[in-house]
Amino acid sequence: MLRKSWAIVPAALGLVLTVGTWGVAQEPKDLPPTPPPQQPRGTGEAIGDTVDNVVQSIKRGARATTETLQEQYQRARTTVHDMGVQSRVYSRLHWDKDLYDAKIDIEFKEGTAILRGTVRTLQAKAKAIELARDTVGVDRVDDHLTIEPASPADAPASVDKTKT
Repeated sequence: MLRKSWAIVPAALGLVLTVGTWGVAQEPKDLPPTPPPQQPRGTGEAIGDTVDNVVQSIKRGARATTETLQEQYQRARTTVHDMGVQSRVYSRLHWDKDLYDAKIDIEFKEGTAILRGTVRTLQAKAKAIELARDTVGVDRVDDHLTIEPASPADAPASVDKTKT
């Protein structure tokens, strides 16, 4: 089958009207179809590729930011929890009448209450450890408490029986 096409071809002095005939060739059935010819990339395609790259970069950045925020949130949550447990231990030790004059510092990390300082007696030390261990949120107690040596003012006055 033949087709006629009309084409207008510009010439140096004017327009020339041409008529041509072209035959429509059919490809053989046993050959694979030939791919369409590669057309040069246009400006729109280049811009589209650049936009796609920017969008992918933003997605990667958003994922990284989300992970960082989740980690920071978990750390803050743990810190607030630890502060709550530490304050409960402090309150129990501070308000106990057997420990009113003890100088105890409390540190709390990952379920462990660390007690440092001095107490007057062995019983006061045992009471501080027991109170800390029985506080909600405390899994373990590290004892670094020392017992104060008895001062001469605390000792009862001895009576000298040699003078009578």
